[in-house]
Amino acid sequence: MQHAEFQQDIYNLVRQIPHGKVTTYGQIAYMLGRPKNSRLVGQAMRLTPSDASIPSHRVVNSQGRLVPGWSAQYDLLRAEGIPFTPNGNVRLKSCFWQG
Repeated sequence: MQHAEFQQDIYNLVRQIPHGKVTTYGQIAYMLGRPKNSRLVGQAMRLTPSDASIPSHRVVNSQGRLVPGWSAQYDLLRAEGIPFTPNGNVRLKSCFWQG
């Protein structure tokens, strides 16, 4: 699979994450049959076109940490009712989407 094709598959999957749910880079890679490519998922999320309807704010790392330097991600997730731990990580147990 070409990198550009994988990137589009990532975006198509991220569009399916429901409001009020989050998933991880690793889960997306796993669901696309490439479980060792979570870093490529992260790279695709960084390159998400700003005009696209891709809810990239719903993708976090495996510990529930948000993207460093993207303060709007917290606000977007809070607006969807996503719960957080006292240290600012998403409470994955209560809102994790597995597809």
